[in-house]
Amino acid sequence: MKKLKNLTFLFIAVLMTGVTFAQEKKKASPAETATGKINGSDITIQYSSPSVKGREIWGGLVPYSKVWRAGANEATTFTTTKDIMVEGQKLPAGTYSFFVIPEKDSATIIFNKEAKQWGAYKYDESKDQIRVKVKPKKSNRMNERLVYNINNNNVTLSWENWDIPLMIK
Repeated sequence: MKKLKNLTFLFIAVLMTGVTFAQEKKKASPAETATGKINGSDITIQYSSPSVKGREIWGGLVPYSKVWRAGANEATTFTTTKDIMVEGQKLPAGTYSFFVIPEKDSATIIFNKEAKQWGAYKYDESKDQIRVKVKPKKSNRMNERLVYNINNNNVTLSWENWDIPLMIK
């Protein structure tokens, strides 16, 4: 009787574990955080990381000449703990939503004062803190997932075949 009770308990435990794992679904664009230090300021970028999945990204999924949330789901946020210079323009300490307007040979980077936004649907240009224009570079490798890297003097957004560097002092 005790053995039957133990087997029943084991069966139920295995069944419950299977049900629990079946309910956990891997997100298509998981939340990611990039952190680093540039010129004494702690930089944090929070974003959702979509995959290429065989799609044309630049000029396709992410159309040219339109504001893009620089990730998936909620707008990407960029936090700096100290005032910094971004491509020669002053960005005061704070948290900003981070947008990109891609073009064939350039990209406009936008730091918007309204940090919490869903995508770019309610983007309001009048709330921009700064806008800078940068030149994307062909990436050394194919980047299946969107990723942000914080280096000594720049932040780089890499996805598909593009690297979009942003010089910071």
